[in-house]
Amino acid sequence: MSQFWIYFQIGLKHVLDINAYDHVLFLIALTVPYSFKDWKRILLLVSVFTIGHTLALILSVFGIIAIKVNIVEFLIPITILITALFHLFTAGKATKNDGINLIFFVTLFFGIIHGLGFSNYFKTILGGSPSSKLLPLGEFALGIEAAQLVVVFVVLVISYIVQTVFRFSKRDWALVMSAFIIGVVIPMIIESPIWNR
Repeated sequence: MSQFWIYFQIGLKHVLDINAYDHVLFLIALTVPYSFKDWKRILLLVSVFTIGHTLALILSVFGIIAIKVNIVEFLIPITILITALFHLFTAGKATKNDGINLIFFVTLFFGIIHGLGFSNYFKTILGGSPSSKLLPLGEFALGIEAAQLVVVFVVLVISYIVQTVFRFSKRDWALVMSAFIIGVVIPMIIESPIWNR
């Protein structure tokens, strides 16, 4: 049980680390157009992201995929930007309430990108053969899922307060938050080491 808790905590801290807020930014961008009544869809999106993240770690641990750190570190804020732009332009439109659509596949892909960003560190904290890393990887994934649900819950509570107490419309809330995220993420893209060639 103690080993489970170790990797579970690493997963929690990976998402909730104040110095690595890109994961939280992505979750805010993903959650901002939804409310508590959309909980099934949000849970599915968060789980799809975790699946992508875990898949990337598995592929990396087994040496199937390897991407330069600079490229991944550049793609992570790009994924956040695309998500925020998508919700900026679709705020208040009914299409986001449709069944499984492009956003699920995009979320899976983004989960893979974010997982690749963490893969090098994950490989350094785990010794042994690739197969011996599968159980810790599962424990880590559960920690990520739990932390993501905490972030999503906080965003939904803030969204509820803003819309009921301060009388923001759902559309205005999505527009303001998407614009805020875009404003935070553009400097991350500009300052990316990928431009230093």
